[in-house]
Amino acid sequence: MAQAADSEPAPRGLPGLKRILRGLYEANTAAGYRFRYALLVFDIVTILFIVGTTFMPRNDIVGFIDVVIGLVILADLASRIFISRRRWHDLMQLSTLADIAAIASFLAPVVGEGVGFLRVLRTLRLLRTYHLLQQLRGDSAYFRRHEDVIFAVTNLAVFIFVMTGIVYETQHYSNPHITNYADALYFTVTALTTTGFGDITLPGTIGRLISVAIMIFGVTLFFNLARALLNPIKVKFPCPDCGLQRHDVDAVHCKACGRLLNIPDEGIS
Repeated sequence: MAQAADSEPAPRGLPGLKRILRGLYEANTAAGYRFRYALLVFDIVTILFIVGTTFMPRNDIVGFIDVVIGLVILADLASRIFISRRRWHDLMQLSTLADIAAIASFLAPVVGEGVGFLRVLRTLRLLRTYHLLQQLRGDSAYFRRHEDVIFAVTNLAVFIFVMTGIVYETQHYSNPHITNYADALYFTVTALTTTGFGDITLPGTIGRLISVAIMIFGVTLFFNLARALLNPIKVKFPCPDCGLQRHDVDAVHCKACGRLLNIPDEGIS
């Protein structure tokens, strides 16, 4: 009777922990999918909490939730750096630096005034994880068809959240027109759309520079969203010859090189 081959024992200690975490963050398994979608839901709930509490007075309950969220983000960041194969490279990424700033703001003793506005930087992580993007592209035909629009909306929303926080923190001590986040949000949106009602302005050199940044970058992101909405729907299907990434949903040949394509039909009418 042939003896069954001994199964390789699972590593223990730090190697075992790293293997488990890589399975959750990187592997194409059911557990990994559920874990990454749970992180996406957590990010969305965190953003809603950040936006909602900016219009509310500080209290012990909000402070406790701040600490809990900060600890969860800290655990997430520590896990990602622990399993990273290029730790210094990943540490220098904008999303990682934004996480560090967000953690500091959530766990700061005086989060309501000091560096509390840095919590909005957590929004920079939304849809920025490579494995999550791959998962969304594979699981959702809607995401594949409207990826450009989703990213344009996300980028514009993140920009508005971040600039609203900057306007509020730089102005509410000295500008009588900026007394709460609603005022800062109102100014950010009117400056971004170049409406400029004139009832709220940011005086001084810093205020003018902030206004210029909102108008230049905000208008760019706004037009990027308009372009994504008006452009015909494309599917992501790399051409084997020239590498062109996007094609019309009913394309038979690559419009760049003429290669015959075999784009899977997802039932788009």
